[in-house]
Amino acid sequence: MERISSIKQPRVWVQAVILMATAAAALSLAACGSSDATAKQSARAQGATKAVVKQAQNEALGKTVLTNNKGLTLYSLSVEKNGKFVCAGAACTSLWHPLLVPARRKPTGPVPLGTVRRPKGGGIQVTYRGRPLYHFVEDVKPGEANGEGFKDVGTWHAASPSAKPAPEPSPGEYPGGY
Repeated sequence: MERISSIKQPRVWVQAVILMATAAAALSLAACGSSDATAKQSARAQGATKAVVKQAQNEALGKTVLTNNKGLTLYSLSVEKNGKFVCAGAACTSLWHPLLVPARRKPTGPVPLGTVRRPKGGGIQVTYRGRPLYHFVEDVKPGEANGEGFKDVGTWHAASPSAKPAPEPSPGEYPGGY
């Protein structure tokens, strides 16, 4: 009987060591998992905002303008405000690229910004003073403002925190969109 009991003791001891090692590993993984979950929640909370707008002094215009993160001038169209889109088709958006942010992200910058959903699943567009913001395709270097005063279905103006909001066009001034 002594022999059987000496055989059982090492097995019990080995099983206890394995059980303790398994428990320690499980606790360690649980701690890492909660750390990862906390890190993911923190990243999600930080990801809830996204810096997308800067401001810069534009020498050509003689005023401070809003720019995208690459330093390219941002514009708004005089006839677009409060969710009304005129620049919605491919002809317009091929020249005027909407400043978009991922869903559920709040855009941030040196001025208060908002968002509006573009028509036909076109994404979430950043707004300033209720007007959607765009980048003009012919502005390729920081400081350029080639779209300022461009007239088509309205008048395009560089978005500026130092300027008064663009005047509302008179009714019937600009027919239709692109």
